[in-house]
Amino acid sequence: MSDVPAATLLPLDEALLRASEENALPSYYQSSVRPLLRDPEGRWPSCCGGGCEPCAQTLTRVAVRALELMGTPRQAPLPDF
Repeated sequence: MSDVPAATLLPLDEALLRASEENALPSYYQSSVRPLLRDPEGRWPSCCGGGCEPCAQTLTRVAVRALELMGTPRQAPLPDF
């Protein structure tokens, strides 16, 4: 169950924008998060330790938060943050 009240659930684009802002992810990286939202229970990338920009951890945080804001939180185990 989401921690966001039903009256404030957001559509995908708004949830992605807000989650990106909350996690300081520039808007031009939102297209990297969308595949995670299309497969919310799928296998997600994890940090490789290579200093990538953006880091897979950041993309995962944004995706998790966007799913929460949409009222469809991820149920599968999450990659380590």
